[in-house]
Amino acid sequence: MPFVEPVTLTERGIALVPLALDHEAGLRAAAADGELWNIRVTSVPEPEHTRKYIEDALVMREAGNRFAFAVTETNTGKVLGCTSYHDIVPAVKRVEIGWTWYAKSVQRSHVNTTCKLLLLTHAFETLGCHVVGWRTDNFNFASQAAIERLGAKKDGVIRGHALRRDGTIRDTVMYSLAQGEWPEVKAQLLYLLAKPR
Repeated sequence: MPFVEPVTLTERGIALVPLALDHEAGLRAAAADGELWNIRVTSVPEPEHTRKYIEDALVMREAGNRFAFAVTETNTGKVLGCTSYHDIVPAVKRVEIGWTWYAKSVQRSHVNTTCKLLLLTHAFETLGCHVVGWRTDNFNFASQAAIERLGAKKDGVIRGHALRRDGTIRDTVMYSLAQGEWPEVKAQLLYLLAKPR
């Protein structure tokens, strides 16, 4: 039995659906909203590489180290982006959340907060995780700020950790949230989502 089994998570008009090949057109359209593949510090696929992006995610799911979701609107099925559990370590009940991106038109909306509520609730309350982690490019300041707003703690920086798509080598900023910190973070996420939009 895989640690993360196929599941659809829904809340506030957003559904996280296991990523599949039939999401290709929707993902391509979401990425085109803002031409997100041109952002140097993200993992958003170029239009012509969208299918391979999904295929790679499915291979990683089969291997048990990544479970990708299409972020969709519940009412319309429209694809808004992608997010994943990754670096899944069942022995210590740890997952990381990443490979996350959204169409430009839904950035700075309730979408990211809702997705984090769904993913963290499932990780801590269903999977029984002890820790949930995040990692991001040292130059992705927007991502760092978003992770810190969640209440995650900065664990440190791994220097010279990974290649960017442009061939440069990035430092990776690591964050985590422990199980004991989850109730307060959950309360804050629910508070943010309850505020008028």
